[in-house]
Amino acid sequence: MRPGAAARGSAERALTSVAAGEAYESEAHAGHEGEAHESGEGDAVEAPRLWHVTLSVSGTEAPLGEVRRGLEQLAHDHPFLLTSRYAPDHAEIRYWEEARDLHDAAAVALRLWGEHRQSARLPPWEIVGLEVIDRDTYHQRIAEGYGPLPATPVGVHPF
Repeated sequence: MRPGAAARGSAERALTSVAAGEAYESEAHAGHEGEAHESGEGDAVEAPRLWHVTLSVSGTEAPLGEVRRGLEQLAHDHPFLLTSRYAPDHAEIRYWEEARDLHDAAAVALRLWGEHRQSARLPPWEIVGLEVIDRDTYHQRIAEGYGPLPATPVGVHPF
């Protein structure tokens, strides 16, 4: 289970976020992000890293209230969700994903919408865009004034 994630079936929880600039970093991971360490069999295993994901979805118009409710449920189900923006026919979801490498982070992101479509009653939209960048690149873009602004306010908002 990811840090900060409550087990399914637990009491209702508020939207959870990772504040920009304070992405997950415990004493065990401090200064070791992305470094290899040895597994029990002596093989080098890359430590998990944080990836900033922006997922864009689009499709046939849906009532705004239903889109918002679905995205709020997705935020409840996916505790690392930072922010969602939505319109009647498209949405953008931004969050942090912990994964070994970009391929793993992208694979999880590409499954997110489909795996939660029924449980969160999301619109039957398709994924039309995906950006996955590492934490250093995210912070470099922000510092240089490029890329998406830090996800504030956190939550689900109209475009």
